[in-house]
Amino acid sequence: MSAPTRIDERTRAFVAAHVLPADDRFDGDVEAAGGERLRGELQAKAREAGLLTPHGPTEYGGLGLGMLERAAVFEEAGYSLFGPMALNINAPDEGNVHLLDKVADAGQRKRYLRPLVQGEVRSAFAMTEPAPGAGADPSALATRARKVDGGWLISGHKHFITGADGAAFYIIFARTSGEPGDAGGATMFLTPADRDGIELVRHIRTMDRSMLGGHCELRFTDLFVPDEDVLGAVDEGFRYVQVRLGPARMTHVMRWTGAARRAHEAAVRYAVERESFGGRLADLGMAQQLIADNEIDLAATRALMREACVILDQGGRAAKETSIAKVFAAKALHRVVDRAMQLCGGMGVSADLPVARIAREIRPFRIYDGPSEVHRWSIARRAARDLR
Repeated sequence: MSAPTRIDERTRAFVAAHVLPADDRFDGDVEAAGGERLRGELQAKAREAGLLTPHGPTEYGGLGLGMLERAAVFEEAGYSLFGPMALNINAPDEGNVHLLDKVADAGQRKRYLRPLVQGEVRSAFAMTEPAPGAGADPSALATRARKVDGGWLISGHKHFITGADGAAFYIIFARTSGEPGDAGGATMFLTPADRDGIELVRHIRTMDRSMLGGHCELRFTDLFVPDEDVLGAVDEGFRYVQVRLGPARMTHVMRWTGAARRAHEAAVRYAVERESFGGRLADLGMAQQLIADNEIDLAATRALMREACVILDQGGRAAKETSIAKVFAAKALHRVVDRAMQLCGGMGVSADLPVARIAREIRPFRIYDGPSEVHRWSIARRAARDLR
């Protein structure tokens, strides 16, 4: 009897057969490709293939994969810009599944986690605010939640809330005590997206086009959230956000490694087939250097990511390791795609190859989930502190 096919191999085959055709036809533009309709179609096929929500808890139909087990699967899904959406591992839903699985109580698991794992709904994580509010510095949190009889009234202004348009519910980060700049005093709240007091102001137009639901600006005005929808303990939000951030950084790395690998493979294929200066482009020394440097950056990215995942699987925070892996990967994978574009010449900036659209989508990774400069600041502070 032959051994069962590994999940990553099944994911690779699924993406090639069902996801890449739409990605290529619509140049990675998810709304042009069908938006929610496409999500429903692809996730139905992923469910049939036994691939939906590989990181989700098994009690709701997920596969229960740990961080290290996810790495190859998420990379294969990320090979297409639509692959993470198809497997229900796109940001922010993927991170929200992880957070809810760790923090939500029994009632919240049934109301919010179950339908999210099963692909019935999407979600959003509402933390980032316009200046001078929370962004790379979460302690600047300005959105307020005021205690009233039976619950809380939330008022505040959020922006760059990924996936907000069309989400069924939001996880809202709001201040319940203290002042902006204080290290504590934040609380997480769950709320259906159709509640009175929520205004979706606009989509903020960004260079990337593969994210369903966009990056939105929201306003909350006396939004009532009952006590039963407080996620975790009051004033403990900054602690809970760390539960989400470390793993989310690494799953970003996994997905974007897949995308960068596709750009690299397209470039190598082009270099092998392209005749130039009397021979194959792939036989020229300068082209070989670009190819070799890409192989090195991809291998180093995987190694750093896996080191962090081992610590996360062991229950550690891996704050240093996830920051290092995220900063390195964001720059290294950008280099991989940029070299691939250079290797392909004019074809590299065209829609005939996937390289240009991957370059468009991957550049914001150096900003999302914390700008690289903020992570470097944190890494340097930790190094100086550890010497004392």
